[in-house]
Amino acid sequence: MRRPRQLHSESDLYESALRALVRRAHSVHEMKQALERRAEDKALVPPIIERLKRAGLLDDARYAKQFVRQRSEIRRQGKFRIARDLRTRGVPDRHIAAALEEIAQVSDEAAVVRQRIARKLKLLRGEIDQPKIASLYRSLLRAGFPTDIIRRELRAMTREEVPDIPDASVEL
Repeated sequence: MRRPRQLHSESDLYESALRALVRRAHSVHEMKQALERRAEDKALVPPIIERLKRAGLLDDARYAKQFVRQRSEIRRQGKFRIARDLRTRGVPDRHIAAALEEIAQVSDEAAVVRQRIARKLKLLRGEIDQPKIASLYRSLLRAGFPTDIIRRELRAMTREEVPDIPDASVEL
């Protein structure tokens, strides 16, 4: 991948930031990285970040809320996966925790897990044996759901004992 064209002036960098924000929302950390890649002089970046914050175009708290809502409602992901993805995007933990707490009040993770299990069980051919249950369990872990909810819902829907698999999720 080639390096983006280097920009020399603050106004060019600001316009580049606005174009990036038109395409999708960014965290402060992501925007800072993007501008530093484009800037010939890295000292131009902090004033632009502050200008975007003052204008209300960059806000990590709002970004975290939007990201959590989209990932939980549309992609049906669990809180651990969402938190991990937000951390990689440079969002502070206080904003992540607040956004996850807000969405937890209006959504039911157990219901989402049940829906995902039901959808997967419809697609499985043949007998539902231990390897298929283990595969389903791992896919739900990757999606970011807590192990206790996964085990409870799998046990209820398959009427079989779920094998002990080490917990790979990260607590908040």
